[in-house]
Amino acid sequence: MFHSFGPILMQLVLAIGFAGAIVALTAIIGPKKINPVKMDSYECGVDPFADARGAFHVKFFLVAVLFILFDVEAIFVIPWAGSFLAFKKAGLGLFIYLEMAFFMAILLAGYYYILKKGALKWE
Repeated sequence: MFHSFGPILMQLVLAIGFAGAIVALTAIIGPKKINPVKMDSYECGVDPFADARGAFHVKFFLVAVLFILFDVEAIFVIPWAGSFLAFKKAGLGLFIYLEMAFFMAILLAGYYYILKKGALKWE
């Protein structure tokens, strides 16, 4: 029974060994001189100008939620497109096509709604 766990154990040992080697190399090769400029937070080349715990505008969260919504749409559409021919060969092509058309119509109605509400306008 335990011989079937050999590949899993080997992968676990390799992963832990690789992670340990990377941490050790960072400690050995990494910079040793510490100064305030090096220890300052790096924000994509922009100097931080306010506290990181400041309040964000609600539009930021709205755009983030909309991004996740349409990202999930892509997660559903890509496998559907990949398996459409198999469904078509099984005689379910029209049903699957109409089902996806209904799904897209709901998403497009939601997209039209958020455009009309001005959710994507940054003022």
